[in-house]
Amino acid sequence: MKEQAEQAEHTDQAGRSAHAEPAAPTARAEPTAQADIGRRVRQLRKQRGMTQRQLSEPAYTPAYVSTVEAGKVRPSETALRFFAERLDTSVEELTTGRPARLATELRYALTDAQRELATGSAAEAAVRFEQLLAQAVELDLAPEQAESLLGLGDCALETGELDVARDRFEEAERLLADAPLPKRARAVRGRAVAHLLAGELRYACYLLESAIDGLSTSGLADPEALVLLYAAVIGPYIDMGAHARAAHAAEVALALTPRVSDPALVAGMHRQVARTFLAEGRIADADASLAEAQTIYRQLRLGTDLAHCHWMRGYVHAQNGELDLAERELRTAREMLTARRATLYTAQVEVELADVLRRLGRFDQAAEVATTLLRLGDRHGAVHAGGAHRLLGLIAEERGDAEEAEKHYVQALAFLERSGASGDLADLCRLLGDLLRRAGRTEAAMDAYRTGLGHQAAPGTTTLGPPPAAPPRPDH
Repeated sequence: MKEQAEQAEHTDQAGRSAHAEPAAPTARAEPTAQADIGRRVRQLRKQRGMTQRQLSEPAYTPAYVSTVEAGKVRPSETALRFFAERLDTSVEELTTGRPARLATELRYALTDAQRELATGSAAEAAVRFEQLLAQAVELDLAPEQAESLLGLGDCALETGELDVARDRFEEAERLLADAPLPKRARAVRGRAVAHLLAGELRYACYLLESAIDGLSTSGLADPEALVLLYAAVIGPYIDMGAHARAAHAAEVALALTPRVSDPALVAGMHRQVARTFLAEGRIADADASLAEAQTIYRQLRLGTDLAHCHWMRGYVHAQNGELDLAERELRTAREMLTARRATLYTAQVEVELADVLRRLGRFDQAAEVATTLLRLGDRHGAVHAGGAHRLLGLIAEERGDAEEAEKHYVQALAFLERSGASGDLADLCRLLGDLLRRAGRTEAAMDAYRTGLGHQAAPGTTTLGPPPAAPPRPDH
């Protein structure tokens, strides 16, 4: 009976024997790919000294193996897994001709490159990611190409090459277009951060909110992806004056934390949540969150993130009037970021440091820091260029030079209007209005005040419509 079944299978190309694995529909299988798979099966079988009967048993027949090796049918995934196991190889090698160890070695090398980015120089890590991207392209490994591009995007964020960062994250998104949304969350978040650092707050919010909505309404509410996105959206919300929305994002992120296994992600969430505590005047809670994040970053030896904690703790001390402590923390952050050649983040820290120096009465030092930033142009983002001009305006005003102060306030206004930083704009318009009123220019002062009121966002709203949908409850 078995020989009759095998003979029937040999003469029936559809492989309809009880023992035969159904072939994939010929309309969907490329003949060249079928022939290549068949050739690899035959070559590996002969290398291992196996007959067609030895390869086929117990699930298939020698006739079916013969049909596969002749390139007449493309075996299904089930058959490929069976043959791969019998031939001591991988499905990947049977379908692509690429030894599985090459992909494994590339993934291991990507882990090393990510460690180098976390602990060493972003510029040096970028060289390694470029090499790995080339290898992934040569081996036609789409997931590893995407991972290399994400690494290159993160490197570009650190070095301040925001256009490069956006391009890399967009390329990664294209490669992951068919992957589930949680797999694309890092690429979306990276692209949003690049727009945020360039001062494009509204578009950054749009990207993050759209991804959050997609996760929350699609049944793919992966907690790690949601925490990544919610933590990222807190900053732009606060900069836009949407404090209620920022607080809601922080609450959701905190609630999801017990379901997150990545300690670095938990630390990043604590770092961002600290911003909402600051906005609510909860200085002690903010500092406690930062201390928790700082401990994790030290344990993981994540240099840039640890520097961010020093930076934010400096800001917390400044908010609390502890200016000497603030200066120390900010200088530590600047030294760490400068050592890593993270130029964009260094520039952001220097805006905060210049403000602390101004408040300490060291006007010359503060002006030097702010002026140096402006010499670099606004490639570090409109928000930070606007912040530098605002500081120079305050210094000029405190020195009694009203004309110079007005000039800097107006320049700061132009930068901040580009970014949509509503909270900063409202405060700046108040400073400008007060300056003009003291000079007796009442009408101009009223115009400045009206402009500030126009930019003052209503509590918990942005220009983006309703907030993103809340993720489903864990017990649903």
